[in-house]
Amino acid sequence: MHSLNKRQLALAATVVMVIGTGGTLWHHGSEVRAAPAVTPPTVKFKPALERSLSDTQDYTGRLEAVDVVDVRPKVPGTLLAVHFKDGQRVRQGDPLFTIDPAPYETQVRQAQGNVAMAEERQRHARLEQARGQRLMESNAIARREFDALDNAAREAAAALKAAQATLAYAQLQLSYTKVQAPIAGRVSRAEITVGNVVGAGGEAAVLTRIVSDTKLFASFNVDEQSYLRLIAPSLRAGARPAVKVGLANETTFPYPAVIETLDNQMDTRSGTVRVRARIDNVGPEMLPGLQARVRLQGGLSYNAVVVDDDAVSTDQDRKYVLVVNGENKVERRFVELGTTHGKERVLRSGVPAGAKVVVDGAFRAPPGTVVTAVAADGGRS
Repeated sequence: MHSLNKRQLALAATVVMVIGTGGTLWHHGSEVRAAPAVTPPTVKFKPALERSLSDTQDYTGRLEAVDVVDVRPKVPGTLLAVHFKDGQRVRQGDPLFTIDPAPYETQVRQAQGNVAMAEERQRHARLEQARGQRLMESNAIARREFDALDNAAREAAAALKAAQATLAYAQLQLSYTKVQAPIAGRVSRAEITVGNVVGAGGEAAVLTRIVSDTKLFASFNVDEQSYLRLIAPSLRAGARPAVKVGLANETTFPYPAVIETLDNQMDTRSGTVRVRARIDNVGPEMLPGLQARVRLQGGLSYNAVVVDDDAVSTDQDRKYVLVVNGENKVERRFVELGTTHGKERVLRSGVPAGAKVVVDGAFRAPPGTVVTAVAADGGRS
């Protein structure tokens, strides 16, 4: 009887435990069933757009002055004065140097005296010529005597012209003692200081150098394939490719330019052709010799799909973008990249126009994730 009671007590305890466990499981199961559904992560997208574009290519070149003049003296003499400061901007005709004018002033005065003598001789010869004309008409002198008087008058006139030419040359030499700026631009330092004797002509020492600064050239080399792809089609259409220029520390190309010259042949050693683009709107910080970043845009226009360049990611050696499909799931699409146009990137394949390309929140939504897609401009998918 005692053993039976023990068995009954053990059985009852087991039943109580089973009932308790079942109640606990039922309670927790109710909590699970009552838990709210997980909210899909939110991502922002921009639709892939189709645009009409033409290709671009970036190059590295140098800024060059449109005009560069080495200023040399045209007459020899002692340098008396320098009329500019190093690096000063000068206008055409501004005085730069003064060479001792005293010897040339003496030559001018001497030439002026010779002109006065020639004028007096011409006056006297004309009087004799007129007197001879009257005497010949009255048969008072022979024709030969009149011819001699007439010839003397002609020689006097020629001598006067020669004296006047000598005077003009002496005055010209005197004017050269004032060395003036032949062009407008920025002047370098004075290479020869006051008190030194300078020579004249092309072999003379350079006094200073002036470079124009209102316009500049961006000079760069274009490879053969880029020439055929970008420049040649534009030339056939009677146009010139668009050019934009930036400095080495700039990320954009703020200075528009136009192609001024193409070299007359391709350099067979380097496989490039020299191009010079003129920049009309020059910034104050732009100096000849600075490195220039040049973007050349040309060729035939075409329709292309573009997306934000920041939306393109890399998986080893493959490029991809994340898109939201019709089921609001994130997909990875491998793409073939084209050129960049500002902040946009051309996609040659992999994504059609209108696809929702993820531009923000990709870290919250790996491929396969159901998401809430919101347009980057504020709209909702």
